[in-house]
Amino acid sequence: MRAFLALAEHLHFRDAAAALRMSQPALSGAVAALEETLNTRLVERTTRKVLLTPAGERVARRAEIVLAELDRLVDEVHSARGSLVGPLRLGVIPTVAPYLLPIVLPRLAAEFPELELSVHEEQTEAITAELLAGRLDVVLLALPVPAQGVTELKLYDEDFVLVAPNAYDLGNPDEPLPRSALTDLDVILLNEGHCLRDQALDVCREAGARAAAATYATSLATLVQLVSGGLGVTLVPETALPVETRRAPDLAVRRFTAPAPHRRVGLGYRSTSPRADEFAALAQSVRSAVAADGARVRVQRA
Repeated sequence: MRAFLALAEHLHFRDAAAALRMSQPALSGAVAALEETLNTRLVERTTRKVLLTPAGERVARRAEIVLAELDRLVDEVHSARGSLVGPLRLGVIPTVAPYLLPIVLPRLAAEFPELELSVHEEQTEAITAELLAGRLDVVLLALPVPAQGVTELKLYDEDFVLVAPNAYDLGNPDEPLPRSALTDLDVILLNEGHCLRDQALDVCREAGARAAAATYATSLATLVQLVSGGLGVTLVPETALPVETRRAPDLAVRRFTAPAPHRRVGLGYRSTSPRADEFAALAQSVRSAVAADGARVRVQRA
């Protein structure tokens, strides 16, 4: 039924299979099995795309309701079994995953040995949509969540740090920079779709700075390498700083005067989910892991 709904949404076997992270033959087999069970044709296969039959359109509408109720039933059963037991589908944004997961995953394995965790890394809009569609249980991202119907749990605040080529004259390296220092610099950003891009743009607007129009990157790693190559400066979250600056030579790292530009990282889950207590336990475990790691962040209370 999930395979058929994905096909009904994308009307293309390849796109639907990619969305479900399964092979096209497996998707086709699942749809065919549903057609056999219902003893009716649900889709019309053409050379270029897929069309829903009238029966397929009716099944698609009902299937959304059936699967939503099924997900609620599974959540209620898991909630009754105890704290963080069984499957948990976690979505994480790319500017958090590589830096936070190595800190958090060992603690989760130790504290919740019966947890069956699966992790999906996508940009904010994608994991939020997956969460609301019931394909993810909880998401780890920068707050606020850009959607209604999502409950937020604060984890920590972290400052943005300026990373620039060593050759740039940024004044006394022992003194923090005012935000106005960005005014005369070309700030390199991530591609559209990354929430970190939007946050960096907000900082630039506040400082009256400009973003370099011709240069973008798909990851923080590439962004820092571009800075190392002398193409401009960028803003990097504190948790990413040790990893990314270690990979690139000839960089100057400068922090800002208080109050420094920052972002808040947290968890989000559907407000209708019966697993609120489990997600609160998950959030507390993440906070404890971050605090024990000694990262330069401000851990938030529950």
